[in-house]
Amino acid sequence: MQAVRNAQPLHESTQWETSALDLDAYLARIDYRGSLAPDLETLTALQQAHLAAVPFENLEIVTGGEIRIDLESLQDKLVRRRRGGYCHEHNTLFATVLDRLGFEVAGRNARMLMGEDASIVTPLGHTMLVVKVAGHDWMVDVGVGNVGPREPILLEADREVSHGPWEYRLERSPLGYWLLRHKRLGEWFNIYQFSDETCYRADSGEYNYLASRHPGSPFVRRIVAQHNGAEVRLALTDLELKIFRPGQAPELQRIEADALPDVLRQRFGLELTPEQERALLQRAETLVETSTEGEQLGT
Repeated sequence: MQAVRNAQPLHESTQWETSALDLDAYLARIDYRGSLAPDLETLTALQQAHLAAVPFENLEIVTGGEIRIDLESLQDKLVRRRRGGYCHEHNTLFATVLDRLGFEVAGRNARMLMGEDASIVTPLGHTMLVVKVAGHDWMVDVGVGNVGPREPILLEADREVSHGPWEYRLERSPLGYWLLRHKRLGEWFNIYQFSDETCYRADSGEYNYLASRHPGSPFVRRIVAQHNGAEVRLALTDLELKIFRPGQAPELQRIEADALPDVLRQRFGLELTPEQERALLQRAETLVETSTEGEQLGT
């Protein structure tokens, strides 16, 4: 008993920035009016509402801005300015919301595979979550673009689930990690693998720095916007838009450079400032010029 009385509270660096969260503003952003009880039904409904409202995108990077994952920056960008973000932004904000509602939530960091064999060691770099509900651990991810699960998945080996028309499976990889897979046209597609080690905000901050600044990062090299829909999923990469429907090969649409801002508004609900829009158009026009030069050289 004496040890319990003298136990020191955990340092704030190990916790979510819950006290500064504007919960009402977040719930309005995702248009959520349901239960806030810390149970599986609420967790599922919040995950679906978040995915419907907040797209996956890297436009701050490609228009010359900076990605910050402190709570004030996340609320300003994803909530007040109604923008999207990538994994470190989405899941840090979502974890803070869940913590505020009374869920027990911990960060994890995953090794992205995106189709690679699960025996390959890829770098750590993807933030996702594990949430304990009624004594059971559930993996939750609102930040893995258009391929991610739309509901919590019980952390149990050889678990197969259907989220509407989309199918997922959790199993153990050859390296002993948890492996998340997604069925595409009848074949299992490896998304990522992760361990049971906790990932803290400081860890995600380091991974965020690399994702937003390293010249080899896909978020530095490409324009990216994605939406994880209940029936249709979208993936914009530079000037190519892929539309995914269950059981069908993706439909590819090529986008004219000057049409890009309209596509982002109409298909992803993303509004940029005039300055950002000019920077984005300049980036898109450079892509066209590079592509034209490559065709002329026969590359």
